[in-house]
This record gives sequence, structure tokens and C-alpha cells, in this order.
Amino acid sequence: MNPLPPLFLSHGSPMTALEPGAAGGFLHRLGPALDTAFGRPQAILAISAHSLTRVPVLVAGARHETIHDFGGFPDALYRLRYDAPGAPALAGRVQSLLAGAGIAVHRDEAGGLDHGIWTPLLHAYPQVDLPVLPLAWPPGWSAAQLFALGHALAPLAAEGVLVLASGSITHNLRRIVGAMQAGAVDAPATPESTAFRDWFASRGAAADWAALLDWRAQAPYAALMHPTDEHLLPFFVAAGAAGDAPEARRVHASIEYGDLGMDAYAFGPQAARLEQALAG
Repeated sequence: MNPLPPLFLSHGSPMTALEPGAAGGFLHRLGPALDTAFGRPQAILAISAHSLTRVPVLVAGARHETIHDFGGFPDALYRLRYDAPGAPALAGRVQSLLAGAGIAVHRDEAGGLDHGIWTPLLHAYPQVDLPVLPLAWPPGWSAAQLFALGHALAPLAAEGVLVLASGSITHNLRRIVGAMQAGAVDAPATPESTAFRDWFASRGAAADWAALLDWRAQAPYAALMHPTDEHLLPFFVAAGAAGDAPEARRVHASIEYGDLGMDAYAFGPQAARLEQALAG
């Protein structure tokens, strides 16, 4: 099979599971596009903005329960299940790769899939048949540290493993409260969100990692779009997993509630192949 491009997905609200919108439509196309262009993944290594630990931890149980890590949503959302098989054998491979880079990682057999993982997979791979290995990570690590962590995982792409990072290209929930209360999911994009998202897309296309790793200082409206870092940092794990100075290609762009970016990225030399498969 062809090496798989690592991905960064903006997972949005848990309601994306019930109300897919434009991003959900993209996710429905994503799984078949990956299978067609690269062959079906053997397993998924998942890095979510909602799986945070003091040190890196692999959730290596044989099976995962669905975690409904949110409140105040319709009952139908809590009835959804994505109880995927685990990937304990892959955990050993990941431990070995990280150890080779001097990165210690713990292993825990207990755990499950938070909504940052199961919500996009529900659309991309609804068969719930692919083994999933969550990698929890320290939110205090810098973008450069997480890029290095991802870089240690680069051999996985040629081994049939899809590195899938999940977060949000913009994430300031206070800015979307009014639009959410009004039900204005299709509100026009704000200038601030557009400027931030387009900066990431242009710097990614240019593989300008000096700028991207310094996004807090260089990206327009960085503090406004990300009061805290955790929803953007998975981007850098996926980027590192594509190897040295990879291209970051935006393969989907949409907005919800005027400010919540739902953009998705593929990284490295295989990103263009995925984009072509999605277009086809």
C-alpha cells in the first residue's frame, strides 16, 4: 500500500455526530478517499485535543468504550456508540519508535475514545472495524516538542497506520455563544477567523515551519482564535509524522457559527494524492 498522509481534523461540536454539516460531508468522503488512494489503513493512531496527560500515554486496551465527555446535549447524542477495537500490538511499535527518539511514553490498558476521536471516525469509518490507539499528550509541551514527537512516528505511514490528529483550527467558544444560541451555524465567517485560518493555509502550503512553530507570535489574531493552545497543538504532531519540513495542504475548509473553523489538513508528499482522491 502507499504511505498514508498524516491528518489534522477540526472536530467541532459533538453535535457534528448528529448534524454533519459541510465538515461532516467532507468526513464522509475522507474514509473512501483514503481507501481508494492508499489502501485501507491497518490501524489508526489518534491524537486528540481532549486526551491530555502530564506525560505521553498510550491507551492500549484491546477494546475502547465510547466516552461522552460533554454535557447539555440532546439525548440522541448520548445514545451514539463508537466502541472500536484497540491496537495493543501497535502500542509496542509506537513505544519503540518514541524510545528511539528519547521520548518516554507510558502505557495504560484502561480508557476509551473521547469525542475528538469518535465523532470524526463515526463519519469517516462508520463500520467501527479499524483498530484505534489513542496517544494522550502533555498540553504544556511546545509546538516544537510535539512536532518532534510526531517526527519519531514518521515510519508508521509506510506501515499502514493512519496518524490522525484531532482538534480545531480555531477555538474560542466564547466568541460563538451568541451564534449558537441563535442557531446560526451558517453565520458568515468573521474577518479574524478568516485571517488566522488563511495564514495557516498559506504558511502550510509554503512549508514555512519557522513561522508555523512560532504561530503564537506570528499568526494574526492568535490569542483571539486560541485563548489556550490545546486544540491547535495536535496539528504539530500530525505535521511531524510526515517527516522533515513537510507541506501542510488544506484539504477542507468550512466554518460554523462564524468563528469555529472546521478546516482539515494532510501533510507531506502524499497530501496532494489525497486531495485528488477527494476531488474525484
